[in-house]
Amino acid sequence: MVFVMSPRTTFLSRLIGLYCILVSLYMVTHKQVTVEMVTALVHAQPALFAVGLMGMTIGLAMVLGHNVWSGGTLPVVVTLVGWTAVAKSLLCLFLSPEAASEFFLGWCRYEQLFFLYAGISLLLGIYLIYGGLRSTAR
Repeated sequence: MVFVMSPRTTFLSRLIGLYCILVSLYMVTHKQVTVEMVTALVHAQPALFAVGLMGMTIGLAMVLGHNVWSGGTLPVVVTLVGWTAVAKSLLCLFLSPEAASEFFLGWCRYEQLFFLYAGISLLLGIYLIYGGLRSTAR
């Protein structure tokens, strides 16, 4: 069965899906390096700011270009990814390095739950790729 989606939903689901799959595969194959990078990132204000700006730009572009809350699960998931990028970017921009470290490394338990986060990213990517390839653009 082929579902008809907007061209933007189809494109973004494929783009985000491929991104999530590639990032999660990198994470799983380079766990220690990834944990070290995230730890260094949350302790460095300039890096946290740069990541926050890039993420905010991407998140806002997604939210402004695809703020769709109906039409099935796929468009809503794509929209939620955009809003999640905005929220995460706000944290990077406005939290001090100490607070960012406490949030990402402490409260979110990044290192302890590393494979869970990588698995969620992989499953999200598979879902988005599958949904994007299964649909045809209107």
